[in-house]
Amino acid sequence: MSNPALQSTNSRLWRSTFIVSAMTLLSRIAGLVRDMVFMNLFGAGKLMDAFLVAFKIPNFLRRLFAEGAFSQAFVPVLSDVRAQRGDAAVRQLIDHVAGSLTLIIGSISAVAIVFSPAIIFVFAPGFREDALRFDLAADMLRITFPYLLLISLTAFAGGILNTYGRFGASSFTPVLMNLSMIGCAVWLAPLLTTPIMALAWGVLISGIVQLGFQWWPLRQINLVPRFKPDFKDPDVKRILTLMIPAMFGVSVSQINLLLDTILASFLVAGSVSWLYTAERLTELPLGLIGIAVATVILPTLSTKHAEKSDAEFRGTIDWALKVIVMVGVPASLAMGILAEPLMASLFHHGEFDSNDVVKSAMALQALSGGILAFMLIKVFAPAFYARQDTRTPVRIGIIAMIANMVFNLMLVWHLEHVGLSLASTLSAFLNAGLLYKGL
Repeated sequence: MSNPALQSTNSRLWRSTFIVSAMTLLSRIAGLVRDMVFMNLFGAGKLMDAFLVAFKIPNFLRRLFAEGAFSQAFVPVLSDVRAQRGDAAVRQLIDHVAGSLTLIIGSISAVAIVFSPAIIFVFAPGFREDALRFDLAADMLRITFPYLLLISLTAFAGGILNTYGRFGASSFTPVLMNLSMIGCAVWLAPLLTTPIMALAWGVLISGIVQLGFQWWPLRQINLVPRFKPDFKDPDVKRILTLMIPAMFGVSVSQINLLLDTILASFLVAGSVSWLYTAERLTELPLGLIGIAVATVILPTLSTKHAEKSDAEFRGTIDWALKVIVMVGVPASLAMGILAEPLMASLFHHGEFDSNDVVKSAMALQALSGGILAFMLIKVFAPAFYARQDTRTPVRIGIIAMIANMVFNLMLVWHLEHVGLSLASTLSAFLNAGLLYKGL
């Protein structure tokens, strides 16, 4: 017999996924236009490599703190407090989390601005041999790093809205980021002595715009936070306790990509940019379906776990898995087969030459096989975090990261930047397989 409650849940999941996917599609299209503008104006050389490293560091930490560990820890706790204790407790939790998050991330950002050269040395040690790339990356990092605080608060606001079933606003905000960066590249760059610095300012401006955009939807549900740090709040402690291991478990794929950047900094100029363009194209299906499904199911899984509705919890995972396989397999095949035509169509303009097209396409072919694995990780990990089990994904994440480094060192010497992409694919499948076994 059919389960009416499960059917209702699946119907709501389809509607929410459609909303998030539609907004994500707009964001990915805007992101592709952004990257086309960047490559057309600046090409895949030393200047672009320097910017991409300065952008990747706060962007990596964003996925670690904001979209990754924080969201996976905050949404289950918020859902639990809402289900068990009501609106007054929810408002108190939001106030305390907002203040505590701002204090932590703000302090990290201040330290990073002061010690930006040391951070560049850690994340792109190969740049040390090239004073232009190294100094430029350090200067741009001072501008881009405050983006981490702004986008963390944006993700915090998005977590609240998602918990209350309002997925549209939080899914649309990345569009504003891309539009801000395009505007700076086109109109601000010609006004600066070092034009590529405009891209760093675009990152910072986009954080301000995204955070401001989230405030009105929060006012509509009367949940605009008042910033009151309170690390003694038991629920804040619970979120921090869940965050620490989740920072690693949910972001292993991002850590792997960052490790690729470190090794790529030792390769020929342009390698970081070739990897970046390949990653951007794989993120199109990943964001459109994988992240959309993960965003939608986390609040549902958290609520079903709090309500002890085991059948609906399992049904939600089954539904997500079917959607991911249905889309992920064709997407992986299409990206692999059409890699070079896609790269040529999107980026072969201006400063991005035919050699850049070939090198980027080779990286995309190596990464395309991992699209399905990256999507599966986005579904399997929330199933653990919704039950506030952070240890299992962390243990699996450590295994996957070590495997990725082994694959990197085995492949990079012969395949160069393509070997780094292939290593990411292999470790992603290992990560997804172990998570599935754990479930």
